[in-house]
Amino acid sequence: MNRILSRLMTGLAIICASSPAVSDTVFVTLEKDDALAILDGESSTLRNTIKLGKRPRGVAVDKDGKRLYVAVSGDNAIRIIDTGTLQETDRLAVDKDPKTFVLDPQGEFLYASNDDDNQLSVIDIARHTVVKRIPVGAEPEGVSVSPDGRWIVCTSESGNMAHWIDRSTMEVSANTPVAARPRYSRFTDDGRQLWVSSENAAALAIIDVASKQPLKTLIFEIEGVSKEVVKPVGIRIDRSRHYAYIALGRANRVAVVDAQKLEVVAYLPAGQRVWNIEFSPDQKRLYSANGISNDVTVFDLERREVLRTIPAGLSPWGVAVKED
Repeated sequence: MNRILSRLMTGLAIICASSPAVSDTVFVTLEKDDALAILDGESSTLRNTIKLGKRPRGVAVDKDGKRLYVAVSGDNAIRIIDTGTLQETDRLAVDKDPKTFVLDPQGEFLYASNDDDNQLSVIDIARHTVVKRIPVGAEPEGVSVSPDGRWIVCTSESGNMAHWIDRSTMEVSANTPVAARPRYSRFTDDGRQLWVSSENAAALAIIDVASKQPLKTLIFEIEGVSKEVVKPVGIRIDRSRHYAYIALGRANRVAVVDAQKLEVVAYLPAGQRVWNIEFSPDQKRLYSANGISNDVTVFDLERREVLRTIPAGLSPWGVAVKED
């Protein structure tokens, strides 16, 4: 019996050892380096850095993982990079100073906020054309789109509002008031909720999509940390809506929220000035772009601890991830 058990254990060890580890590439925009850092997520190392243009910020990978979109604010453009060769393959001209954007689930449009013009630009990706400019509140910022593509949301920093744009009409059809200076918005994967972070109120609104009304507003309070430095920005919510993670800016923390009970359950230490965050493909790791400490924090989400801190370059801002 002992021999049989030993053989079984040995076989199991061989199977586990031969199972491929999750491998991913992490793309981080470097606002003051005018560059893009490329990291190996599994080993938590810097692979490469490439120049992009003046002041890159928002970044996203398409569904296929083959194209990387980067908002290069100083060039008034969205640059498209081949994720394999890291060469620019295309460029979308947009209105002045693009900062944040989101890709349409159908792959047809890209929606970009234009801070200076108080509008949301709708870009037809295939035609390379701005097909609609939608007036929204002052200083638009947090752009997100519902999983079914029906709703586009753009927050207004000065207007303290989440504007709901109906894709069928490309017009604002509803507005939800939120706390001071909403910086980021994110739909849950089931499409039932919208989460909006409010930087100047240390707050997060959870909004019911059907009614467009707030379900709850969370206030982030960290023992020993002044409320004035708690500045919520980037949001990520896991696929099962078990937990959500909120970057807290100059508080140098990432909040962990129970997404069912809508309660804060932990604060994880990060680098200085946490801007944006992103999951690994298996959602076991989280990456944070830390704008003042010039690095990326890698979190183990099962253990809720920091795995490693990776020096990345000057002023990391946006994060996007693709599976290798």
